[in-house]
Amino acid sequence: MNFLRVVSCLVLTLPIVAMGQDAPKKISRVAGMGAAVEKVAPEYPPFAKQLKIEGTVELEALVAENGTVEQVNILSGNSALTKAAADALKKWKFTPFVAADGKAFKALVPVNFDFKR
Repeated sequence: MNFLRVVSCLVLTLPIVAMGQDAPKKISRVAGMGAAVEKVAPEYPPFAKQLKIEGTVELEALVAENGTVEQVNILSGNSALTKAAADALKKWKFTPFVAADGKAFKALVPVNFDFKR
């Protein structure tokens, strides 16, 4: 009975462990900006400009193994500015992040955009 319990525990936990191995690695802002090879500046939303809305939008880009932005997470910022910032970041390209073994990996890269009139 104990043997079956151990085997069933292993069967249930192995997929979870395997998923954790492909988790993206966090990259510093400096390293991330150094790897950015194509940067698109966000367009200041006209209504935000008219309302004199300014501020910083903090984002996190999930960069795929090939250097494209797979997903953008909005961390903070005025909601009038976040969509423009996220749309611009989705167009960025990065040099792929590579581990010591030469294998490319997914990375989380912090990026800030400052909106000032």
